[in-house]
Amino acid sequence: MSSALPAEPASAPPAKERIWSRDLVLAFAANLALALVFYVLATTMAVYAVERFGAGETAAGLASSVFVIGAVLARLFAGNLVDLLGRRKSLAISFLVFLLASASYLPVDAAASSLGVLLGVRAVHGVAFGVASTAAMALGQSLIPASRRAEGTGYFTLSSTLATAVGPFLALLLVHGPGYRTLFLVCCAVAVAGMAVSLLLRTPDLAPSPEERSRLRRFHPRDMLHPAVLPVASFMLVLSIAYSGVLTFLNSFAIDRGLESGAALFFVVYAVVLFASRLAAGRIQDVRGPDLVVYAAVASFALGLVLLGMARSDLLVVISGGFIGAGFGTLMSALQSVAVGLVPVHRVGTAISTHFFMVDLGVGLGPVLLGLALASLDLGVLYMVLAGLVALSVVVYVLVHARPERERRGVPAGSPELVTAGV
Repeated sequence: MSSALPAEPASAPPAKERIWSRDLVLAFAANLALALVFYVLATTMAVYAVERFGAGETAAGLASSVFVIGAVLARLFAGNLVDLLGRRKSLAISFLVFLLASASYLPVDAAASSLGVLLGVRAVHGVAFGVASTAAMALGQSLIPASRRAEGTGYFTLSSTLATAVGPFLALLLVHGPGYRTLFLVCCAVAVAGMAVSLLLRTPDLAPSPEERSRLRRFHPRDMLHPAVLPVASFMLVLSIAYSGVLTFLNSFAIDRGLESGAALFFVVYAVVLFASRLAAGRIQDVRGPDLVVYAAVASFALGLVLLGMARSDLLVVISGGFIGAGFGTLMSALQSVAVGLVPVHRVGTAISTHFFMVDLGVGLGPVLLGLALASLDLGVLYMVLAGLVALSVVVYVLVHARPERERRGVPAGSPELVTAGV
């Protein structure tokens, strides 16, 4: 009588790689400090230029936007610089310039002598922000395991999301309380904390090969924006132009319709919903690829714009903020993860600068283009038009990424592999 063989133990599923590490937490904190200073000053700078320097509308707008212009220009060389010098060194140097620029508002405010000096400080501050934020994001991406890249990217970029909600609230609290000098002191304190955190990072930098170093030192235009990332970044350009209509004209829209209370809560709800949606979206993207997440987020963004354009109540404005948060906010991290997956590890800095160059360009160009459209459209109709633009942007995504990625893998249309493969 033969004895039964013991059953083989079932193999345990492979353990998930851990996302959070000491250095990733520090990089998160450094990026939070950068974004917080940006949003605090962006919320108040136009009004400050009017009140302190008697600036006209155009000059006041320039006082706010010249920071973004500096950041956009910095993105052109930031990726190359980060890949050449190393992420930690680039972050430390650019954070020092960012801190000095943050401190420069205090003597400018005390003298109140020249709007031109303020504009110069804002431009330098924007350049430092562009390089430092690129370095911080590249550091974060280098610390996230590839198997959980989308999920980790979603968590890491919540540093910017948190600043979106806290920054404007803190800015208004300080301006209507102790005043602008205290606001500038708080920005200095945040910049000092961010600088201190960045110096504690221990992540080793990858030294480029001699051939790679020689190429990076040339700063050739084709190396400043990564050609593999540009197509999918063009999709982000379209989305960012649409989102700029919310950033720039939401307050005017709310005042026109008497919906100021809803507008005050818009970005708070935006941030809360985005936080919740990223908990799920990143995991789905890591398992099933980016397409499902992108299509769902585009639909949410478009629906949010439709609801905003229709809004006649504060409640509908708040609800629209939730849909736009789940839409545009999710797309920001999802497409950043895609961009990083398209390049070798030593070009992550260039990939991120290419992604954010297109985002910043869209946010910068959008108000100008949409302002021209407002000559013949009211804001409610404009938001409807932007909803259509967002919906049609799916065609751009399919042409520049979804279809080429499917062809690269040799996956026929409709195959189940198409929805289970990651980038």
